[in-house]
Amino acid sequence: MSHIINDARPQAALVLADGEVFLGRSIGAAGMVTAEVVFNTAMTGYQEILTDPSYTGQIVTLTYPHIGNTGVNDEDVESGRVAAAGLIIRCESLTASSFRAKGTLSEYLRGAGVAGLCEIDTRRLTRVLRTKGAQPGTIVTAAAADGRLTDEELKRARAAAGSWGSMVGRDLAREVTCSKPYHWTGGTWTLRGADGEPGFKPSAEPRFKVVAYDFGIKRNILRLMADRGIDVTVVPAQTPVSEVLAMNPDGVFLSNGPGDPEPCTYAIEAARTCLEKKIPLFGICLGHQIMGLASGAKTVKMKFGHHGANHPVVDVETGRVFITSQNHGFAVDAQTLPEGVKPAYRSLFDGSLQGLRFSNAPAMSFQGHPEASPGPHDIECLFDEFAALLEKNRRGAAA
Repeated sequence: MSHIINDARPQAALVLADGEVFLGRSIGAAGMVTAEVVFNTAMTGYQEILTDPSYTGQIVTLTYPHIGNTGVNDEDVESGRVAAAGLIIRCESLTASSFRAKGTLSEYLRGAGVAGLCEIDTRRLTRVLRTKGAQPGTIVTAAAADGRLTDEELKRARAAAGSWGSMVGRDLAREVTCSKPYHWTGGTWTLRGADGEPGFKPSAEPRFKVVAYDFGIKRNILRLMADRGIDVTVVPAQTPVSEVLAMNPDGVFLSNGPGDPEPCTYAIEAARTCLEKKIPLFGICLGHQIMGLASGAKTVKMKFGHHGANHPVVDVETGRVFITSQNHGFAVDAQTLPEGVKPAYRSLFDGSLQGLRFSNAPAMSFQGHPEASPGPHDIECLFDEFAALLEKNRRGAAA
């Protein structure tokens, strides 16, 4: 099972809802956890992936075989906690080799109380998920002193996976959102700021005021907006839109997040109000899906979703292709778009809808992650488009 001689790590296993078992070794917290199992094709950025709130309720399988070589640090986090329910990898690096490393991946998982599994055939698991679709699974770690799993532990894991259900109908955004509003000030990392010290510092003075709904927001989204002169106030997911508009913002942002967008009726109503009142609106990932629902379109659950940092999308109008980061299990159904809303981008993997353009409102959306973290920065220009949208709307209001 293990390529490591005299491997002392406890046995652990992934048991899928269909009964298939992948036996390996534990690299995280002991115990048992059940969630939807998905695969991510990114080659780097495991710490960003683990701390992305959009992975709440999911066990992430990384297809790249060698994980953990740069350890973990205090900078490469996208939220205040590890959000993924579990991590599955082929091979764990036994050493962390980076000047920024503050610890190893396995130490990080154990400290966060998150299950980890290694030494399994992740290629075979990925083929199962691609063929059968994302499905519930349970990571179980041996509790016995000898470190061996028992038939009873595997039986309980199989029962837990079989009874977990589906992501459909789960409103996870209000579970991961912030508890109260806060003001964001940090930009992207700079080696030398105005004070001569390195840190997360914006590269532009504030010009616009935006209120961002937190459905599971990633920090790099906030950094990139700050870099474009956008002063951001982040509010909890269920904040009434009347309170947001009372702040007199130049625009509203709808963040990424986990779960099914359809039960997020509070967010859909907020987006619908912004569209009707012609408030500049930008939605990413879950925010994009919410904008689709607010406009009258429908969303669908994808077979295994898009999770990775190598997804090509095409601008429908220009034909320009971008390589993007993706992380979503639901999509807006392009066949249900109403008049005044049209596709902006499409996936070159499966043709699914990747963005919306609105002819009847100052609004834009994107299904993928233009902020990357991890991933390519090809489509970071969408934040420039949002800043331009805010400027155009301000000039129109002053005219």
